[in-house]
Amino acid sequence: MQNGRSKRQTGNLGEEAVCNYLMQHGAEILCRNFTIRGGEIDIIARAGEWLLFVEVKTRRPDALISGAAAVDAKKQRFIIRAAEQYLLKNPCDLQPRFDVAEVEYSGSFVRRIEYLEGAFDASGM
Repeated sequence: MQNGRSKRQTGNLGEEAVCNYLMQHGAEILCRNFTIRGGEIDIIARAGEWLLFVEVKTRRPDALISGAAAVDAKKQRFIIRAAEQYLLKNPCDLQPRFDVAEVEYSGSFVRRIEYLEGAFDASGM
């Protein structure tokens, strides 16, 4: 536990902050925590011509590894697989994009959001 919160509660804090960030930047949240066997997508949103598949990593300021670094090739494959399943169930004409949001928190508040557009793609997977 971190500051009396479970990992899930901490993750929810970060996801909520990123949803607010995306909406403030004109995105529409379509789905949260889309899960299939072997993969999950934290946030799926629509922003202009893009269908965003967003992985949220919530960290303390003293974390040893960055959020983006935690989204390794294995995690990327899981996210891409989940995105493929989402698109099979929800076909659309939007261009998919895989983003990573790093959320830094202290105590019970978010200090910073670093949003990485197009952090990875499905080529070569």
